[in-house]
Amino acid sequence: MSVSLDAPRTKPVARKGVNLEKWGWIYMRASGIVLVALIFGHLFVNLYAGEGVSAIDFGFVAGKWALPFWQWYDAALLWLALIHGANGMRTLVNDYSATPIATSGWRRFLSVHYILKTALLVSTVVLIILGTLVIFTFDPCPTVSAEAADLLPSICAAPR
Repeated sequence: MSVSLDAPRTKPVARKGVNLEKWGWIYMRASGIVLVALIFGHLFVNLYAGEGVSAIDFGFVAGKWALPFWQWYDAALLWLALIHGANGMRTLVNDYSATPIATSGWRRFLSVHYILKTALLVSTVVLIILGTLVIFTFDPCPTVSAEAADLLPSICAAPR
């Protein structure tokens, strides 16, 4: 009885299309490096360069977000962290949930694997949208009536 093996130097059959797993792997490495730099910058500015954690309050955040640089900085931190975390969770779902192999049609989309990945995608998109809206539409001194003027923070001038 003889067993035939492929030659060890033969090239594997190339798949057509984009390799999403490879790009997910590359994204995790690149975003991890950028996230480390952003997080240490964030911690340095908020804790070391200022007056420490006791100085972080509504006025501190309002003053920071008055500058477009800090809005974009925090938005980049938010986006990278959420997508990085969601990609890691996607990897865990792929590794530990039963992937339907031979199913098709509605049974495929009703499987636990696809339900978890859909829930992960929806929650990530919702959090990114809400977080971005908070960062870019934040107004520490909204226009209010004279009756509600006492509800404004102390950094806002009293309405006339």
